[in-house]
Amino acid sequence: MTWTAPTVERRELPTVAGEREMLQGWLDFHRDTLLAKCTGLTGDQLTQASGAPSTLTLLGLVRHMTDVERIWFRKRFLGEQIGDHYFTEENPDADFDALDPAAAEADFAALRAEIAACDKAVADRGLDETFSPRPERTLNLRWIYVHMIEEYARHNGHADLLRERIDGVTGS
Repeated sequence: MTWTAPTVERRELPTVAGEREMLQGWLDFHRDTLLAKCTGLTGDQLTQASGAPSTLTLLGLVRHMTDVERIWFRKRFLGEQIGDHYFTEENPDADFDALDPAAAEADFAALRAEIAACDKAVADRGLDETFSPRPERTLNLRWIYVHMIEEYARHNGHADLLRERIDGVTGS
């Protein structure tokens, strides 16, 4: 039986909430949106490129966001000494380029696991807590939340176009 990306119901956005709940709500909404754009597609469909010369695919976006989650929340903010899922020094674009349709299910599971690990890792940390990804630059956890919302929102726009190209499905 051919694996297809499961149905994802996006969580409701908070409309009146504190800052942390609002940031987490918007981040979760955009995480869900990326996965929802993939619903019902096979590994082969998820690896269909947008069109030459671009190699952008829905599976590439899922893999990219797995590494982006890990890099910002766990490696940069928390300083965990862990590797990346897909990026390598030899191939920094492996998240987008080294795709295997047969591994799509595992790639989706990796994103979900990374999201859970990131959420757990920062759940008790304050939005004002700072870190320095470079000596001349200090950021706080709030900045990561805003950046991640922006990162997902931008890539969700790409996902809209990719999905429409694959099977004509459009929508929010």
